[in-house]
Amino acid sequence: MQTMPYRTLDLAEAAAYLHLSRIEVEQLMKTTDIPHERRGGRVVFLRGKIDAWASQRILGLPPKALTVYHQKSTHATRAVFEQDALIPDLLPSGFVEPALTAKTKGSVIRDMVAFAGKTGRVLDPRELLDSLEAREELCSTALPGGLAMLHCRNHEAYRFEGSFLMLGRTVQGIHFGAPDGRPTRLFFLICCQDERIHLHALARLCLIVLKTDVLDRLLAAPDAGTMRDALLTAEQTVLTGKKPADTHLPSGSA
Repeated sequence: MQTMPYRTLDLAEAAAYLHLSRIEVEQLMKTTDIPHERRGGRVVFLRGKIDAWASQRILGLPPKALTVYHQKSTHATRAVFEQDALIPDLLPSGFVEPALTAKTKGSVIRDMVAFAGKTGRVLDPRELLDSLEAREELCSTALPGGLAMLHCRNHEAYRFEGSFLMLGRTVQGIHFGAPDGRPTRLFFLICCQDERIHLHALARLCLIVLKTDVLDRLLAAPDAGTMRDALLTAEQTVLTGKKPADTHLPSGSA
């Protein structure tokens, strides 16, 4: 059996993994730098290469395109999340740390891996750390508004027992390479065993940040429980389309 980074996908398999149609993938082959090869007259995709490409694409999608993509990924994962909400299942109580003391990019990644390791769901913390650092070397996962979306360079089902999210908030801001040049204090860690929800979870978090004031609420929350409640409320806002009267976009996220 091929190890995951070197696994090849045909056009239909790549489309399913990316939560896109075959036609959309073919169009991306013409208009973007989606990694692909032609072997013996057929198109193949190296799983490891499209992983990094796909996650970076999601992080950079403009609002309208992100909304459309999120609709597709939500439909594709309905068999996993029948009620569409994923935060209740993926972010249990105890998976939020409101007071990380890290002061550098390297130390906050190590702290988030150590925090995830305490759940007992990470099979090889050292390998997870290496993959997260490799992903950041490609391009920072920090976004405008003070958050970063830590995730592995390549999706590997063997890394985790189940799928889950972690959320950490640092005591002080860390320069993490955000496009707006501002420091980062909120760090999500996406740990998905199920490949169907890896990219969907990333898209859901990005959309929550874009369409609600959750960043302000997470930064102001007095404790871990309040932070988790803020995320639960923000996700429901996105799913129902009903915004609270005071909801606004975080600075620099438009």
